[in-house]
Amino acid sequence: MNINDVSKVKIGLASPERILEWSHGEVKKPETINYRSQKPEKDGLFCERIFGPAKDWECSCGKYKKVRYKGVVCDKCGVEITRSSVRRERMGHINLAVPIAHIWYVKGTPSRIALLLDILPKQLEEVIYFVKWIVTDPKDIQELTYKQVITTADYRRYRELYGSSSFEAKIGAEAIKLLLEQVDLDREYNILVEQLKDATGEKRKRLIRRLETVSAFRNSNQRPEWMILTALPVIPPDLRPMLQLDGGRFATSDLNDLYRRVITRNNRLQKLLDLGTPAIIVQNEKRMVQEAVDALIDNGRRSKPVTGAGNRALKSLSHALKGKQGRFRQNLLGKRVDFSGRSVIAVGPDLEMYQCGLPREMALQLFKPFVINELVYQEKASNAKGAEKMIDRADPRIWDIVEEVVCKHPVLLNRAPTLHRLGIQAFMPKIVEGRAIRLHPLVCTAFNADFDGDQMAVHVPLSEEACAEAMILMLASNNILGPKDGQPIVTPSQDMVLGNFYLTMEETKEDFYNEAQRLRELGDEDSALLWEGYGDSEGRVYKDVEEVLLAYDTKQTHLHTRIALKASSLNKTIFTKEQNNKYLITTVGKIIFNQMFPEDFPYVNEVKGNWNTHVSDSYFVPFGTNIPEYVASLPKQEPLKKKDLGKVIAEVYERYSHQGDTYTYFDKIKDNGFKYSTIAGMTISLSDIKVASNKEEKVNEGKEKAEKLMRLHKRGLLTEQEWERQLIDLWGGIKDDIGDKLMSELPTKNPINMMAVSGARGNKSHFTQLAGIRGLMGKPTQAKSAKGFQSSIIEVPIYSNFREGLNISEFFISSHGIRKGLTDTALKTASSGYLTRRLVDVAQDVVIAEDDCGSDNGYRISEIKDQKTDTIIESLYDRLVGRFAKEDVVNPNTGELIVAEDEFINEKIADEIVSAGIKEVVIRNAFSCQSEYGVCRKCYGRNMATGKLVENGEAVGIMAAQSIGEPGTQLTMRNFHTGGVAGGSDITQGLPRVEELFEARSPKHPAVIAKVSGTITDITPADENGVVKVVVTNEQEENIEHKVSVTQIIRSWWQVGSYVNAGEKITEGTVNPKELLAVAGLKAVQDYILKEVMKVYRSQGIDISDKHIEIVICQMLRRVVVEDGGDTELIKDAAISKARITEINDAVLENDGNPAKFKPMLLGISKSSVETDSWLSAASFQETTKVLTNAAVRGKVDDLVGLKENVIIGKRIPAGTGSNAERETTRLVNEMAEEMRQAKNDRLAIVAEKEVEKSAREGRRLEKDLSDAE
Repeated sequence: MNINDVSKVKIGLASPERILEWSHGEVKKPETINYRSQKPEKDGLFCERIFGPAKDWECSCGKYKKVRYKGVVCDKCGVEITRSSVRRERMGHINLAVPIAHIWYVKGTPSRIALLLDILPKQLEEVIYFVKWIVTDPKDIQELTYKQVITTADYRRYRELYGSSSFEAKIGAEAIKLLLEQVDLDREYNILVEQLKDATGEKRKRLIRRLETVSAFRNSNQRPEWMILTALPVIPPDLRPMLQLDGGRFATSDLNDLYRRVITRNNRLQKLLDLGTPAIIVQNEKRMVQEAVDALIDNGRRSKPVTGAGNRALKSLSHALKGKQGRFRQNLLGKRVDFSGRSVIAVGPDLEMYQCGLPREMALQLFKPFVINELVYQEKASNAKGAEKMIDRADPRIWDIVEEVVCKHPVLLNRAPTLHRLGIQAFMPKIVEGRAIRLHPLVCTAFNADFDGDQMAVHVPLSEEACAEAMILMLASNNILGPKDGQPIVTPSQDMVLGNFYLTMEETKEDFYNEAQRLRELGDEDSALLWEGYGDSEGRVYKDVEEVLLAYDTKQTHLHTRIALKASSLNKTIFTKEQNNKYLITTVGKIIFNQMFPEDFPYVNEVKGNWNTHVSDSYFVPFGTNIPEYVASLPKQEPLKKKDLGKVIAEVYERYSHQGDTYTYFDKIKDNGFKYSTIAGMTISLSDIKVASNKEEKVNEGKEKAEKLMRLHKRGLLTEQEWERQLIDLWGGIKDDIGDKLMSELPTKNPINMMAVSGARGNKSHFTQLAGIRGLMGKPTQAKSAKGFQSSIIEVPIYSNFREGLNISEFFISSHGIRKGLTDTALKTASSGYLTRRLVDVAQDVVIAEDDCGSDNGYRISEIKDQKTDTIIESLYDRLVGRFAKEDVVNPNTGELIVAEDEFINEKIADEIVSAGIKEVVIRNAFSCQSEYGVCRKCYGRNMATGKLVENGEAVGIMAAQSIGEPGTQLTMRNFHTGGVAGGSDITQGLPRVEELFEARSPKHPAVIAKVSGTITDITPADENGVVKVVVTNEQEENIEHKVSVTQIIRSWWQVGSYVNAGEKITEGTVNPKELLAVAGLKAVQDYILKEVMKVYRSQGIDISDKHIEIVICQMLRRVVVEDGGDTELIKDAAISKARITEINDAVLENDGNPAKFKPMLLGISKSSVETDSWLSAASFQETTKVLTNAAVRGKVDDLVGLKENVIIGKRIPAGTGSNAERETTRLVNEMAEEMRQAKNDRLAIVAEKEVEKSAREGRRLEKDLSDAE
């Protein structure tokens, strides 16, 4: 069977007949292996007759050996001659002496059997475990009813009263099986539908649950009694192996112990039944068999788990599926692979951006088969065995071949944790000495790698398609943009930044003279003269770049000297005609910096304003001007910082990405950075750190104010929170003042200052701690003050800094906060990873499905603003770029059309829209998309990772999840206090807030929101309970009261007469998103979650494109609640997926029926993942047993739409090159793969020719030998 032909996977209950059909024989004995012969026991758990031979093509008794007897069944031992691998496939069975209930359907929530029989789960359990009896036929007895559960005492009493045949009651799973056989599904269904018509409340909920179960059995053509086992399947022996250890003991899978208990008890029960033992003994034995089967299926679900040696609970069949170590996550979603290795990484500054250095030994092992093939092809070895021997003895001739093989074959490098798609990239390997993998410095940001001992894994793609995909889609030099925000991710860091910063610095004549003076004072006259010469060269005029570089090389001028150069000599196309006929004022360093870029690239003198479209005229002077004077009057320009380099790289990518060689420019920036940071010779010494001059004065001022605050606090004029807030503000302000003063006093060329200012390493706050004061320190959250108020700070600040050193008490105060920081970091990593996993799971099946869904709906957007602080969270420009307009956008000032409907909005158009003063635009986005599965290209827009329009088949869901999850570790974990306002409860921020939003949790203290749109007509004073009533009057003149409790604060701008929209917050606090959905509808809730998630990330300085968040929100809203079933079979209040209800409604509309009406439903990401239509995907996420139970009862069919379910069954995923969509990329991959295959076939043909020739030569030699002999 070809796995790619599988289009659907169904799961269901197995009927007893089906179980026997699967089985190859009955397991009758609990024995496993004979301890003397080491052979499986006959009829035991490893029996060769049932499960197949233990050795390939050999029967148990040894009568038949070798493959020629294939298919023969040995007449002596009954074993079929076949491969031993059938022991992984063939199942057996145990004939149970009595029916046994399957624990999943008894103990699950909800208990399926209890729902179907309409009895309480507790009663069901009592019947199954022989505590109580259940009436199966009351006959004429009035006191008893059908399915009534009675105690053993009552059972005996009724027997004595009315006689033994007057009624029928049974006990155990047999009774339940009999009742399930009597269930008439169609009749039950009709009764339930009738009862539902006038049911309400809890009763209605239970009826709906029962109806769902009955419908499930009806629709899947399964019988309820199949939930009771009469034959127990035994899984193949190689899936529960038994291994012999060194000491002659055996290690065995727990399942064998559990099966052994079942068989032993079952055989004992059979014997007791055959002997006609008293009922009480038989009942006890039946209960023991039931418990043994429960333990086998799900150990520990009902009672204390069965334990093995060392009191360890045995792993049952359910445990083998569940959790991280279970079958789904450990073996199906990810597997170990060969052709892989790992090693420590080291920097490879000499590599091209698409290269990595592979250690010689590792390359030889990874590419061994390829090397062997090449050795044979080049006739260095006669066959594969010979080639292998050459490799084993490290024959020097192999190394050239290794180089040859390796340089043509891409490898994948992966650094754990792989937080986003750039955690695995492809490189062309280059053999290096040593044992460390060499990595290009610019790709470190994407991998989040550094060279302090990080390790990376290497994987070799084998097939031609895999190699082509690696080279076209995954090559590091093509992954320039970060998928989360579309900004370049290959920005230089550390010494590269410092080098370019130093290169583009400017110094005045005075600066050079001052340096000369300093050197003279130190007695270095030669150097002093040199620096004076640099000062004198300011304003010198040069004719072209060569002359400038010659002057620099001969030490006549310095990198930082401002000089003049004929503008036309640079051949820059961006210069205007006038500018070309003037001198350009610049520095030697900037000329060197600009040499890296092509002639049509802007001349980078500064990165401000529209630097990328024109160069400011202030840098050009007409011929004949007194240049030294002019230059002396110019202010110094800022050098290029890390941010500026990022802008330059983005501009390079935008201009030249279509050429496919942008990485060469980045490599030049990197090389220049390293070169000039070396020339700069940056060092750090203690003398670079001067303690702030105003420290003493500021600290004393702070102490006085803090004392004043304490006095106010003690007199009760400040609450605990207000006092703490003011204290934090006070010391925060003082620390900032000292820091500002410190930075202003530092010389420009102070190395630490340069590192901080350039963005290479460190920042102002680090410097403040080194030379200012350390300030207030954090405290573990659990620490409470005497009044029980949780304080997050230690009230005594640290007055010292690291330059002066801390005293003992300061050292201990600071260790608190440091430990908290480290603990937080460790915990944060785990929570962030778990959030990513849930996001991936909920969004994994969102793929670009079609070019255009043809949606009539647009989505109105404006800038996202925080009303309270009046700050812009995301500008309209950022929201517009890379989208399609849904309506024409016209310039209100000129009446000109800026962008037409369904037209793409690029940076230029977005800029025009914003400049025209337009505040709102209707665009297409994921919220408005009508595609049945996934999103269409037009509603998605630009792919952030490529900067181009998204292609069909792109896995945008996973990209969205990774983009939101990847920066998760940078978010804070803490709850901050609101300003010192009494009653302002803690605001959750950072990671917990993102989680709260995506899980759609109801906040502890939700804000009061307006239930209707209207005018506030009254705000009543607080009553005796402190409750304030806010009355909103709507257009229908209805007065709606909103109660505000004593702890809540009404937002400052609401007054009587204000107009409020439904869903707007009346009080401060967090909105309950489910309430918002009910009150204000879909768009309000979409906007709210989007805004709040953006707020958290932006507050930490992280940019994420809103389209990623949109996709996750769409998945949270993918299910709906039925309001009216219409002519469908759907029941009111049932939950169903949007895609499914659309399908059902379409079918009804075709027959002119009434479609079902529904309303949206908001689910958290975990719940949404578990309730997805794909049971394979849901089972591999969480609550595996529950998902599988529900799916089996429903007889669910998985259509294999998402990515996860295809990975599980081993098919190509329906995304990227695996999707059926027309894609440019797929075409390129296929072409490259075809070329590779052709080259391989040509080589094979040559090898075949050589073989033929060799045989012919051998033949001729033999003939000659024969003729000579004659």
